[in-house]
Amino acid sequence: MSKKKTALKPVASTPTLLQDLRELIASAKQEVARTVNSTLAMLYWSVGQRIRQDILKGKRANYGEEIVVTVSRQLVTEFGSGFTDKNLRHMVQFAEVFPDTEIVYALSRQLSWTHFRRIIYLDDPLKRDFYAEMCRIERWSTRTLEKKIGGMLFERTALSKKPEKLIEQELKALREEDKLTPDLVFRDPYFLDFLGLKDAYNEKDLESAILRELEKFILELGEGFAFVGRQKRITIDDEDFYIDLLFYHRKLRRLVVIELKMDKFRAADKGQVELYLRWLDKYERQVGEESPIGLILCAGKSTEQIELLELNRSGIQIASYLTELPSRELLQKKLHEAVLKARARSKVQTSK
Repeated sequence: MSKKKTALKPVASTPTLLQDLRELIASAKQEVARTVNSTLAMLYWSVGQRIRQDILKGKRANYGEEIVVTVSRQLVTEFGSGFTDKNLRHMVQFAEVFPDTEIVYALSRQLSWTHFRRIIYLDDPLKRDFYAEMCRIERWSTRTLEKKIGGMLFERTALSKKPEKLIEQELKALREEDKLTPDLVFRDPYFLDFLGLKDAYNEKDLESAILRELEKFILELGEGFAFVGRQKRITIDDEDFYIDLLFYHRKLRRLVVIELKMDKFRAADKGQVELYLRWLDKYERQVGEESPIGLILCAGKSTEQIELLELNRSGIQIASYLTELPSRELLQKKLHEAVLKARARSKVQTSK
């Protein structure tokens, strides 16, 4: 007679055990993927750097093209299609625009070769460094990186409008200390075309549309924002005031007041937001947090007024918003002009 098989009795702790094992395996797989990505990126950088050394030795104008094609044929035969002449040119470009091996190694812990390949052809070194470091610190996917570049994020940051020396200093602090500043976080203008507002609308319509599309609004604000509340009431000397929107930024570790204005920025708006910030600093700020900061979103602004009011000292940022976007070419032109004008003004101020 054949013996009956004894059914295994379920152990009470099995679900917990399985969950722990799943987490261990998933974590190990992620670490393996990171290690593979990092190793590949460093390999491609090293290949590009080695080819560059030979190209720089060449005296003829077409020497670089000849050596890439010749080397590629042999490498493809031995190691496969990852080393076509086109890919080798990417590697040479990689080594050329990122000459520091330590920086490349640090970035390669988070950025894949696909990330690098998108960044290395950006025309501005500051722009390349910005996207590389923001990609690292906020762990963007390649799709997110593409969207950020396509949405001209760098040109819209307050950082891009500073003198080049100051931009380099802030990016260096971000690279070495993971130090995120408001100038890296806030942008101008904000693209609010997803709200679907057209023709005539008022401040209440704008606020309601933002709350209706809160997830998209937070994506436009950027990484790290968490919604706290709307129309938060604060009472000062028996008088009630209402903050339009209140957020918290995890990496800046501070509350963020957002005030919505249908018209151009007015000097009086500063006093209103300063009052809110001082109240929040006194009654809502928690231990370990930085002082609250404000963002006034308005339909337009006067550059001279903003400069005279020295809003940065008050912890207030001013930005316009667009509910309908112009053509990409026009937007790019306007942002480029804004960056150049801001940097020119900064040079004049520093030379005084």
